Amino acid sequence: MKILIVQQRYGIGDMVIFLPYIHAISKKFDVPVTLLAKKSSKANDIFAEDKHVDNIIILDKEKDGITGIFNLTKILKKENFDKVFIFNSSLRYNLIAKFSGIKFIHQYPLFRSKDNLVKSAKIFTENEIGEMVSSEPNLETKNIIKNKKQDIKYICLGISASGPTKRWDVNNYIKLCKELLNFRPCKFYLAAGKSDIDLIQKIKKSDIGNKCESFENLTIKETLPIIKNCDCYIGGDTGFAHLSVALGVKSLTLFMDSPVMAYGKYSSKMFVVEPIGESNSTTHNTLGKDKISFTEVFKKATQLLT
Repeated sequence: MKILIVQQRYGIGDMVIFLPYIHAISKKFDVPVTLLAKKSSKANDIFAEDKHVDNIIILDKEKDGITGIFNLTKILKKENFDKVFIFNSSLRYNLIAKFSGIKFIHQYPLFRSKDNLVKSAKIFTENEIGEMVSSEPNLETKNIIKNKKQDIKYICLGISASGPTKRWDVNNYIKLCKELLNFRPCKFYLAAGKSDIDLIQKIKKSDIGNKCESFENLTIKETLPIIKNCDCYIGGDTGFAHLSVALGVKSLTLFMDSPVMAYGKYSSKMFVVEPIGESNSTTHNTLGKDKISFTEVFKKATQLLT
């Protein structure tokens, strides 16, 4: 049996959130699946060591628009899929599946209104496979670092973000690192890329710079064993926060301008800090990056590291 799963959301965090449901479908039918995903989701890196996914078809510009319907249909026809699970309510993907000759099409109800993406994915998967599915993600990765020093706490710092409204001021991270170093010996990994070089350099030139290494020259796949080796993640609601959770690492995630009920409540490894005055209410347009309490972040960080 050949199974296709369509998960077309853009983010790394989105892909991590859908991990349990991708795994559940693969386990139910006892076959690895093919995943249709956007390049920005970093699916190739995330599933590089995952036995439940054996092929990834990237949704690029050639598979977009009217012409893209024909291009994607042509590709899927050659694969001869028996089943498809579509994690959206798009008529486009429904038609492509039919044009591709896929006999069994499982999909969210067409034209439904938006709701909590975790609940939607969980309910959909459970209904389709007839089993309960935990929302806890489990990311498979090899080459775990084994030379971890027990007297040092390793911390992944999510200093980057998808936009300025989701980014805690870099000076707060520098201050936090100084306070944590007074608490106990630490090493910090700066979870940021080449586009964040200004932030990286500011930290490296600070008093705690010699305690830091950055991910700027690493692929997502290359960062996974490093994150797995960490004692916790501290930072914004970024892909690295969700990767940390999936790798079994406690994540102290600062929600400033994104929906906490969707992205902050699906895992027991996720611990959240919201802007002052918010309680399970942070969402898009909260604009609360300047209302994140440093005292609360430090307090929760020390609790996770104890």
